[in-house]
Amino acid sequence: MSHSKGSGGDKVSAEEQGALFGAAATVKAKVVADDKAGHRQRLRERFSNGGADAVPDYELLEMILFRAFPRIDTKPIAKRLLARFGSFAEVVSAPPERLKEIEGVGNRAVEELKLIKTAAERLTKGQIQARPAMSSWSGVLDYLRLAQGFDAREAFRILFLDKKNHLIADEVQGRGTVDHTPVYVREVVKRALELSATAIILVHNHPSGDPTPSRADIDVTKQIIDAAKPLGVTVHDHIIVGRDGHASLKALKLI
Repeated sequence: MSHSKGSGGDKVSAEEQGALFGAAATVKAKVVADDKAGHRQRLRERFSNGGADAVPDYELLEMILFRAFPRIDTKPIAKRLLARFGSFAEVVSAPPERLKEIEGVGNRAVEELKLIKTAAERLTKGQIQARPAMSSWSGVLDYLRLAQGFDAREAFRILFLDKKNHLIADEVQGRGTVDHTPVYVREVVKRALELSATAIILVHNHPSGDPTPSRADIDVTKQIIDAAKPLGVTVHDHIIVGRDGHASLKALKLI
């Protein structure tokens, strides 16, 4: 007498296969999530124990992006940002539309990056507001380079000072193109008088990165000096900032 196995005896049903695959996927997802959480915790601990020197630029960017991407590995995004823009400073200073060209970067990531830049500007500006500008010159230069040294378009800024060289106002007077910003001598002096400023520091950036003054930079500075001096307003300096550093017309003996 022959005997045959039942059709379902040794086979796994489609439903059972689905359940097995689902369970495996759940386990795998949990392992990935646990590993990601562990990586983030290790980064936080290293930063807490060693400060900024304990983490390279890409890991600092990773940490900044944690809040924007609570469930996504931020390391590839951080590395893509640095590959495109070159440095941490250039990443946080990049225009939003250029940041969004990077795979994985959207509005939330841009907001986090711009929050960091704004906080850094507030910090450095607060330091120069707390004491006379001429006594904290390195702080002034740090603030100016951070504020516009990496901008893609030229901008003309003026720091207005009182008789003790304390900062009264910090204003961008105009924005231009990649290599030119219109400067109106009369408006510069008029604004200084409106604010009762007795001294000013002129500032603009070179998007090319090279802060070397042009002939036009020197000429307009001399025009402002000549217009301001009879009215009791001193031009302390004209600072040009860029990715490659800064230039002082006064230090270069050009004014």
